[in-house]
Amino acid sequence: MSSEPSESPQHDTLVFVPALNEEESLPAVLDELRAGLPDVDVLVVDDGSTDATADVARAAGAAVLSFGENRGLREGVAAGYRWAHEHGYALAGRVDADGQHPVAELARLLELVRAGECDVAVGSRFAAGDGHAEYRYEPSPARQLGTALLRRGMRAALGRPFRDATSGMYAARAAALPVLAEPYESGAPEVESLLRLREAGLRVLEVPVQMRQRASGESRLRGRRAVELVVTVAATLLLYGLWRRFVSPRARRTR
Repeated sequence: MSSEPSESPQHDTLVFVPALNEEESLPAVLDELRAGLPDVDVLVVDDGSTDATADVARAAGAAVLSFGENRGLREGVAAGYRWAHEHGYALAGRVDADGQHPVAELARLLELVRAGECDVAVGSRFAAGDGHAEYRYEPSPARQLGTALLRRGMRAALGRPFRDATSGMYAARAAALPVLAEPYESGAPEVESLLRLREAGLRVLEVPVQMRQRASGESRLRGRRAVELVVTVAATLLLYGLWRRFVSPRARRTR
């Protein structure tokens, strides 16, 4: 694993971008970040890309944390939050490298966290309100089924509705960073994040946002991999439910 030389943060906010072979879409994402959030530091977590992703990031002025091989999204996400925590940032944001996350929407999430409205704000494609219609996205039938199952599972696990548990648009304050920086056990780090935050007693706000289609390339979550993700998430929620029911009460009694 390689990284840029460690330097003191120039700003109090870090936005990190997990990226795997995103040399085509990444320049526009970084340009939008620079224009929309000029007072943040930017980190690209290069997950073993075989293209020019790291070079593109450096050319745009971003810090780069490069893995020597592809480790998967869960390690990229943990590394981004760990960088923010270890470098002492007050706030951290995350957007994807494929251009789906408008920077203006991330800016809203960061302001909510900065204002103390919550500890973590999650951008939601499916939550309604603030001028966002409830059915503004029309997923495929397979995704509709997976989303419905996930919503039921999240409601049972969190004790409240959560409509977009796999969103990758996050803003978090410093207290949440060590929780989010721990290594992830499942292939669904966003879902695992929400479960951890609940256990830590941190306030999570699901915020309606507008998202775009990816700028280039294809999603890695298609066909068989999408099915595998649903199974992984279901297993994560099941194990969490069992832990809450049987292990957590005993742990609390022995304190």
